[in-house]
Amino acid sequence: MGEHVNDGVESQEDRRQFVKHLLGDLKALELMHERGLIESGIRRVGAEQEFCLIDSNSQPSLKGPEILASIEDPHFTTELARYNLEINLDPVELKGKAFSKLETQLRSLMHLAKEKAEAKGDQILLTGILPSIGLAEIHKDYMTPIPRYYRLDEIIKTRRGGDFELSIQGIDELLIRHDNILFEACNTSFQIHFQVWADEFADRYNWAQAISGPVLSACTNSPLLLGRQLWSETRIALFQQSIDTRSRETGIRMRHPRVSFGERWLKGNVCDFFREDIARFQSILITETQDSLKELESGVLPKLKSLAVHNGTIWKWNRPCFGSTGKEFHLRIENRYIPSGPTIQDEMANTAFWVGLMQGMPDKYKEIWNASPFIVARENFHKSAKYGLDVEMNWFDRYIPARRLILDELLPIAEAGLRELKIDDSEINAQLGTIAARVESGKTGSRWILNTYRSAPEYMENLEKQTALTKALVEQRATGLPIHKWEKVDLEKFSTKAIHGGRVDQLMTTDLYTLREGDLIDLAEMIMDYQNIRHIPVEDNLGNLKGLITASVLRKNKEQKVENKKILAKEIMLTNLTFVPPSMKLTEAMQIMLKEKKGSLPVVQNGKLLGILTEVDMTRLWEKMCKNDDSPSE
Repeated sequence: MGEHVNDGVESQEDRRQFVKHLLGDLKALELMHERGLIESGIRRVGAEQEFCLIDSNSQPSLKGPEILASIEDPHFTTELARYNLEINLDPVELKGKAFSKLETQLRSLMHLAKEKAEAKGDQILLTGILPSIGLAEIHKDYMTPIPRYYRLDEIIKTRRGGDFELSIQGIDELLIRHDNILFEACNTSFQIHFQVWADEFADRYNWAQAISGPVLSACTNSPLLLGRQLWSETRIALFQQSIDTRSRETGIRMRHPRVSFGERWLKGNVCDFFREDIARFQSILITETQDSLKELESGVLPKLKSLAVHNGTIWKWNRPCFGSTGKEFHLRIENRYIPSGPTIQDEMANTAFWVGLMQGMPDKYKEIWNASPFIVARENFHKSAKYGLDVEMNWFDRYIPARRLILDELLPIAEAGLRELKIDDSEINAQLGTIAARVESGKTGSRWILNTYRSAPEYMENLEKQTALTKALVEQRATGLPIHKWEKVDLEKFSTKAIHGGRVDQLMTTDLYTLREGDLIDLAEMIMDYQNIRHIPVEDNLGNLKGLITASVLRKNKEQKVENKKILAKEIMLTNLTFVPPSMKLTEAMQIMLKEKKGSLPVVQNGKLLGILTEVDMTRLWEKMCKNDDSPSE
């Protein structure tokens, strides 16, 4: 993200020059299209692998920039957050053992990343949304320290007119306001690039839109965010909302999001696509510009840098891309909705399935607007993001379960497409066989994650389960098996309570009963008695911690109070509190509780109450540490 961002604050003249050259790039593309200068007659596939870095306690790492510096390989680049890196794979011609060639390079580069990460005490993980991400990891301390990322954060927040807001309704609900764009960094994807030719672009692009729903349904891998069970592919909602530049104050007016599936079928050519986006979306980032028309007339195929920057800030789930070596200019369709992981085998199968479908497009789906309204494709996509394989598709006026559509119709189309490309039979059978087995069993990454998460003992708090789940993902990936062969695991054995370096937010209770300052203490007595708890935080209407009522405070008040007097929480609550941040080590919190003889510690960040750590929690931690011969003083 923001690869070509100008690190400084641009002037109005800079912006005018950028727009001038942006329009020049569009004109140059039109001329190349008219003159037949866009490469055809060859198919290539490329990919971008985003992956997560986690520390020894399975928490998001801060060491991404250090690890990248130690790798010293141009295939690697930064991402928005310190705990993510990206690999850009070399394009491969689609023939023979193309997918094996792509996989071989990916495995080699991932092995290099693994070695360098382990040298820094970290591990790597392929997953759509890292389960152990908490509120602490979306703080600006975790943003990769490159000026263009801070600039992008500033621009988007200014355009929004305020903080970022998320509202995602799934099995659970996530409602949160945040002050930076790092929620976007929670998304980790495997982006696939398929080369297309100028004269077929519209039909291939529309077909890519039509198949997005069923393809996504078979590839979901991101059902959790901050411990909430949301969509099968939560990345779809998260990415759109986390980087939305629209202000809610103008809700009556139709404004298009920069992250979207699109609004209509494309009728025209690739120039029409970019023309619409230039008209629709203002430039939010600029870079040094060059005169593409002048380059073209001098016999050099331009790189269209201004158009590339503009296109790079409009995140369509299927996005047209282009490239130029100065001698060859090519077009690609980029698939952006497939998540990272859970294994390289699964990613290669996803790639072969999508590539086969793209190549195997039946002739009857050309000029697709004659066969189906666009809204149906968009509906299929969003239903798949929410429910995965457990959805019924509207497939050209027929309603059919996603599994049957994939197995009975789409896999044969993909096979025919791969054979047309002259991919080896062994490749076709292995890759599409993985998709068939996954779909038949229903064992997608999302389903395995949810089943594992839900199997945890009730006493495990969300953040503890999230960290344990992350450890389980690392172990399962090491088996070398694709997701449909993963067995159910006992999440309790991955509990992080016994691990040195565990943090407060992994153990604290977040499902809290709280009071307001004006509440009667009779209410506190009822809650404590009914829920068998000994501590109730008192907060204001904004969630700021104001005090704490404990069982001992109530007992003392009972001994002293005047009969029938109505006592309010604010009159007896403890206000001289010791509280801790969520990032504090559990061993440090234990020492505070022992030293100050505290029965509980409120967990607070920026004045807001996040949770509470109790002596019951710490007793369980102590027992676990003793069982594993760990010393809490270390």
